[in-house]
Amino acid sequence: MRSIWKGAISFGLVSIPVRLYSATEERDVSFHQVRRDDGSRIRYKRVAAADGAEVPYSEIAKGYELPSGETVVLTDEDFANLPLSTSRTIDVLEFVPPGQVDPIYFARSYYVEPDRTGIRPYVVLRDALEESGRIALVKVALRQREQLATMRVRDGVFVLSTMIWPDEVRAPEFPFLIDHIDLRPQELVMAQALIDTLSADFDPTPYTDGYRAALQAVIEAKVSGNEMVTPPGEGQPVSAAGDLVSVLTASVEAARGNRAGARSGAGTEPGAGVGGTTPDTGPMANGAGSGGDGAAGGNGAAGGDAETQPKATGGRGTRAKKVGATARSTGSASRRRSA
Repeated sequence: MRSIWKGAISFGLVSIPVRLYSATEERDVSFHQVRRDDGSRIRYKRVAAADGAEVPYSEIAKGYELPSGETVVLTDEDFANLPLSTSRTIDVLEFVPPGQVDPIYFARSYYVEPDRTGIRPYVVLRDALEESGRIALVKVALRQREQLATMRVRDGVFVLSTMIWPDEVRAPEFPFLIDHIDLRPQELVMAQALIDTLSADFDPTPYTDGYRAALQAVIEAKVSGNEMVTPPGEGQPVSAAGDLVSVLTASVEAARGNRAGARSGAGTEPGAGVGGTTPDTGPMANGAGSGGDGAAGGNGAAGGDAETQPKATGGRGTRAKKVGATARSTGSASRRRSA
């Protein structure tokens, strides 16, 4: 792993030099945007809306649009002059019970590794925090943005989990919350029975990404030239207007009968997700630098490749593209015939 940040944990008068590493990674299947006919890559350029002129990356700044439609332009110097007291420090604010931190606040997680000179104080703080049963609430600045975070112990290492700010959490203002719903006792009893039947200790290892596995199988089948088989459709959901008690009763019986096999086989069916609805694709990139390949769904970066989110392969199947000598020779033959 490569560190993304270097600084220190500030704990009272103690300073512990540390490095941060991303604790998670995305395993999604990535694609390039290509021309349908021959698989040629799609490339983007950054251009000014006013005159269509291409703009070098070195001349691009950030603009904040006012309600009047006018734009305030901020340069790198403006951002560099902003005060960030935690720019190189994980500042411990207090220690709180973990059960009081709502998971809705969590964003991303990072491993915290001590430098050689900070191993002893790191281990002291780690062991003391683990014995206390609490987690540390901290402040840290990552990528020029100051954030709240928690720091806890996992497998002998501090894990820093960044958080959103309290004013970034939306209130659940839904009409049904003010409605009065009369529940029958039998409904609650059967719902609790279903919960009890499916209760277990948390272990995510048996579960896999069925959509990703199905998408990879489609790609492999396209490469090998195999014919795809449409998987059987899923069962129809029971209408919410039906007899809820009978539905819950049937669910309890089904769960009891399939408890052992359902969990071990979750998400492993290779055909799962194929033939379903197509997920929304991220918006097109705003562009990339001159001669570069843009990235779909983001602002783009100079020299990057255009990418799209994967689409489900149902209804309109994706045709395999053979890019290279075959495509070029076919294009040349077509041009000769046209001539």
